Amino acid sequence: MNPIQLFEPVSCTYTYILFDEDSREAVLIDPVDDMLDRDVQVLREHGLKLVWTLETHAHADHITSAARLAELTGAQMAAPQGCNIGTAGVQLQDGQLLPFGRHQLKALHTPGHTAGSMSFYADMGVQRHVFTGDTLLINGCGRTDFQSGSAQAMFHSLTQVLFALPADTMVWPGHDYQGRTYSSIGAEAATNARVAGKTQAQFEEIMNNLNLPRPKRIDEAVPANLTSGLRHDAGGEILMSVREVPGYAGDVSAQLAWSWVQSGEAVLVDVRTDAERAWVGFVPGAQPLAWKQWPDMAMNPAFDEGLRQLAAGGKKLVLLCRSGVRSVAAAQRATELGLEAYNILEGFEGDPDANAQRGKLGGWRFHGLPWRQN
Repeated sequence: MNPIQLFEPVSCTYTYILFDEDSREAVLIDPVDDMLDRDVQVLREHGLKLVWTLETHAHADHITSAARLAELTGAQMAAPQGCNIGTAGVQLQDGQLLPFGRHQLKALHTPGHTAGSMSFYADMGVQRHVFTGDTLLINGCGRTDFQSGSAQAMFHSLTQVLFALPADTMVWPGHDYQGRTYSSIGAEAATNARVAGKTQAQFEEIMNNLNLPRPKRIDEAVPANLTSGLRHDAGGEILMSVREVPGYAGDVSAQLAWSWVQSGEAVLVDVRTDAERAWVGFVPGAQPLAWKQWPDMAMNPAFDEGLRQLAAGGKKLVLLCRSGVRSVAAAQRATELGLEAYNILEGFEGDPDANAQRGKLGGWRFHGLPWRQN
């Protein structure tokens, strides 16, 4: 069974969907934000349950839709540990296995294009596949002149890792600019113009003299891809000021709350339920203290004492919920207890849009602040 290969024409990016025919569990590799609707439709048409979204590296030419896919499908996000994509719940190491149905992908650390780049190998029984991202391309390889690239590391990844795979392994690249769709390890090892028959010194000379233009979207794409496709918004004085309200210390933006937490001025308290944090995502370092709990949304009897303990050092409390409603009530209660408490505007996911989807109008994740998926 060949993977479903999808193409995004602006950056000439290939996205891949690989699935188990029995369980219908699927993996999606290197999604593109502009193609989100297409990818979701393909999953639906084939009756697939997406269990993994994978990144081969932090891309510089397009923005991923991994976080949006995870939100829509419940998939786990996985990314190479060395790429610093901190929002991915699974930080992949060399050799790590990713199961889907009765199959699995094996992560192969193949640095060179970036220090953390990975390829994904699948032995499907009848066929073998390797998804090489920007490491091995058809009759070429990814550039090594920016974003922690290394021609020396690339040569090793190509010759000692990828070309060591069985020769009949099908190669599925992250890009192609000439309409080619796949190759094989045997063909690339024998004929690839960049590396076949070259010494390391010859390869490094080729790579160091490509003189390629800087990627047009790098300043936009890389920061967004480090948060799984959720973009940073522009700042402004209003974002870094307290909005005074009666009943508690005030409302603050997620950006201001995070700056207080980083400076040690405040403790971030996540008042969502345990289920929400487990399903939707959480902020690393935030203190979990539910205002109410599933399944009956009863008040948490340990809430008051928990707040007192968190504020014992005299720090401010900044309270986070789903959209900034429960955190208002929690801030009011904290104030009644004599504590300095602030509500974080928009919460973790923000308000729903016209299509009842959260995360597109505002919220902690929308603004590109640190968060992780379980």
